[in-house]
Parts: sequence; C-alpha cells; structure tokens
Amino acid sequence: MPTRREMWEQLGGEVDVLVVGGGIVGAGVARDAVRRGLSVALVEMRDLAYGTSSRSSKLVHGGLRYLEHYEFSMVFESVSERRVLMDLAPHLVNPLGFLFPVYEGDRHNLFVINAGMWLYDGLSLFRSPKIHKNLKPKEVMEVEPTLDSRGLKGAPLFYDCSTDDARLTLETALDAIAHGATVATGAKVVRFLRGDDGRVCGAEVEDTLGDADRREIRAKVVINATGPWSDRVRELSPVPGRPKRSVLRPTKGIHAVVTHEKLPVAHAVTCFHPADERVLFALPWGDRTYLGTTDTDYQGDPADVAATGSDVDYLLEAANHYFPDFPLERADVISTWAGLRPLVAPPESAGVSESEVSREHEILVGRDGLLTIAGGKLTTYRKMSAEVVDRAVDLLRLTGHVRHGQLSASRTEREPLPGGQGWPADDDHSKVARMVSEAARGTLDEDICAHLADTYGMRALPLARTAAEDESARVRIVDGRPEIMGQIDWAVTKELAATVSDVLIRRTQLFYRDLDQALGAADTVAGRMAELLGWSDAERKASIAAYREDVERSRRWRDD
Repeated sequence: MPTRREMWEQLGGEVDVLVVGGGIVGAGVARDAVRRGLSVALVEMRDLAYGTSSRSSKLVHGGLRYLEHYEFSMVFESVSERRVLMDLAPHLVNPLGFLFPVYEGDRHNLFVINAGMWLYDGLSLFRSPKIHKNLKPKEVMEVEPTLDSRGLKGAPLFYDCSTDDARLTLETALDAIAHGATVATGAKVVRFLRGDDGRVCGAEVEDTLGDADRREIRAKVVINATGPWSDRVRELSPVPGRPKRSVLRPTKGIHAVVTHEKLPVAHAVTCFHPADERVLFALPWGDRTYLGTTDTDYQGDPADVAATGSDVDYLLEAANHYFPDFPLERADVISTWAGLRPLVAPPESAGVSESEVSREHEILVGRDGLLTIAGGKLTTYRKMSAEVVDRAVDLLRLTGHVRHGQLSASRTEREPLPGGQGWPADDDHSKVARMVSEAARGTLDEDICAHLADTYGMRALPLARTAAEDESARVRIVDGRPEIMGQIDWAVTKELAATVSDVLIRRTQLFYRDLDQALGAADTVAGRMAELLGWSDAERKASIAAYREDVERSRRWRDD
C-alpha cells in the first residue's frame, strides 16, 4: 500500500477520470470507475471522509420518515442498498434495533405507524435485518426502561443499520486503490485545465501537506464530488459573462456524545422534539450514547462548521423530555460533531423548511463538461456513484474515447470491501475476534481483539500478527480503552493517514469517544507518526496544534 506521499508522486500524466473529492461518493465513483476498466485519479484537499462523510448520523437506513412525504422510490432504493452494504461491509454495517415510542396526543397513532412499518418492511421485500414487531407499554419498558412511561401507548420495534461512516469511505477508497486507482489526499484543486474547445480537461493540484508543490493532471472526464464544496469547485470553471447558479442548499446537522451511564439506551430511540416535532434519535454507541440530529440552514465556510450552544441545548431538551429519570446537562457532553448535508436547492426554496428539502441526488453536466454530483444519502452512495460513472462513460463514448463493449459492467454490488473479504457467512463477530486473538498469538486482550475485528474486519488479522511481533504496538493509546499503538502504524502505512487528526478523528474515533477527546494522547500519537513519516520537530508540533484546533472547534459551543 503506497503512503500518502507516494500517492502524490504518482499524480500527473493523463487519466480517463479525475475525481475531485474524497468523501463517500467520490470514493464510490473511483471504485466503480476503476473496476470497469477506466484509469482513475482521485484528489482530496484534506483527508478521506474529512467532511460530511465522517459527520453523519452513522446510519445505513431506509429513511422511514420519507414515507410520510410519499417518497416511496427513495425508501425502496435506500432499503435495497442497505441490504447490499450489509453484504459488502458486514463488519461495518450492523443491524440496529429502533424503538418508535408512541404517546397519548402524538400526531400519529399506533395503527397508522404500524401500517407504515408494514410498508417499510414491504419496500425492503421483507429483507430487513428483522421484521418489525409491536410492543405493548409493559414490553417497551422491559427492553428500554430508561424511557418515560407516562402516557406511553406502545412502540414498534424495527431494524435498520449502524455504521462507521469514515471507515466505510476509507475501505471504499482502499478497494479502488487495490484495483489501480491513484488516491491522493492533501491534494487541492486550484484551477481547472481547459482544452481548445473550452471544456474542462483536467486540473492543477497543490500539495497542501508537503512543500506546496503543484502538478497538472489531464483527464478525459472530471467529476466534482465535493459535497458541501460543490458550488465552490464549480466556480473554478466560471461561465464567461455570468456567475454559475448555486446548486446547493446546505443544512447543518450536529450530534452530541455522552457516556452510556448518563443515558443508557439499548436501542436507537426515535424522538419527536417537543418544540417543533422534528425527528431525532438517541443512539447506543458501545460505551457511549449520541444524540442527533439538527437541521438548520448554513451559509458559512464548510471547513468551519461547528455546533452552537443552542444546537446542543436543543438536543438535550429532547433527551430530557423522553428520558426524565436520566437528565442531561451541558457538562455531560463529551464531544460534538457537525456536518453539512449537501442538499440540492429546490427551484423556489423560499418558504421550504430545511427538513422539507429533498434528499434526492442530482447529476449536473456543465457546458464546460464538468460533471457534478450533489445531494443524496450515505446509504445510497454506491448506486449514486454508479450513476455518475454511467454518465461519465456516456461522455467518453460521445467524444470517441471509449467504444461500446470496451468496458466491464459495474459490479460494485457483488464484491465485498477489503475488510469484508472472507467474513463468516453467519456474521459472527465473536468468531472473527477469536481469529484475531489467534493471529496475535494471545498477546492482545479480549476487548482489543473484539475492537479490531469490528473496526477492520478480516484486515484485523495481519494487523494482529504485526502487533504480536512488536510489544510497543500492543500498548493502549489511552488507558482503559481498546485502541492500540499498532493502529497508528497501520493508519500511516496502510490507510493514507498523514496527520494526527487523520488518526484520532477518522481512523480511531478517539476524538469522539475519549473523555478528554484524546488530547492527552496527541503528543504520543504525533511522536509515533513522526518516526514513520520522518517529520521534523516543527512538523510534529504543527500536526498536534492542528488537532487541538479541531478539538476546540468541537467545543466552541461551550462559550455560547
């Protein structure tokens, strides 16, 4: 596996497809295109999953609430893709029970909601992880005793899936690399190249993590998959005489993390906010619980999006309404994250609330030939990516670069992601954890083996073998937690990690889960990375400082 620097060195020359943006859709496009036989380069100005793709609600779901707006095709597509992703990444996409408590006075009664549940299961062709069932109030309190029982009429229990969004993005990119794609992080597009016909034919890219070196990449098709940055990237290819129409109406969603002891939920609990009846969730996350999400318009810099005090208070208000015996205060919040939904702006958005803006995606082909994908959901990323590549192939055929029958068909729904290759057919996570323990020759504790299995899938086995040979790799990064130093080595040498933030936020999630957001481990992590990457002392300190800035951004709401 090339390092990030080696990937940068591979850039240059000409490719069939240049993908701008290393989020879930950009990674999906690269994977789909290279598997069809196209030459592919992907450039990302920061890290894989830096933006929205590591700041979602971490769910692979059908979108039950879309039934209320009669968006049946979106739900069908989503539940179908949920099944596909469970097969592609069984270690990362796992069934999760959702409780939908119904109380006296709620706008929908149990009969209506139960009918919606049957429709939801039907649209999945009854291939949900489990078919829903209706619980009576006593049964609800047996499985979720933290809920408020006053006025409770009952609760359907249905199933969707949880995921690690950042690692799903990463493994999609790793699969693209394994099939020949060049994926360069810390590579920012500064301008587009144009041919004699005025069409975009590549980009000039700057190394933002090195010496600001620049390279030109020629491409037959350029795809803009930058999510919340889509409009800004489109502006790099201006239309003479007039500004480009804005494509996006970005909305902000924030999440807040507390300890499981503070809010011990066993299921994802669906809540209607008492103030405005917006749907949000309380979600179990191992030894943590997180609350989310909000939905508010956002006009600022996508790189500086952060939770506000009112955002956090909004979530706490809902939690305290549904779980009155486990009241939460601001001081209970360990960490927050904020992400932007790159929603496609409706033609007339005045009077349309944030939650009413469609989650459908749109593919735009500019007069300059630039392809832009906007909107959509994490759950449907693979299908969205295939549609974008279909459009790119059409352009390649129109320009004579590709002939019919020259390329393979898209097969991304059939081949597991790297960590899912060889996963047990019975989906037994504990079996894989035992295999990890055997690979480590008994040198790793049980909780570490389970953590590695759930994080890396079958890729955990070579990692464990490496740890068995290196005592320092078996040391816990934070006392009492299962993450180990060997994961830092793996992130740098196998997963393109190039900064402390890459490791602590998107490769290990210690940023969210540790009580101090891993601030106490930042020096140790940076020291280990410095040895692997040959950092100078100034580079090491700069990476630590950048991580501390990320932590401060996530805590900015405390000053409101």
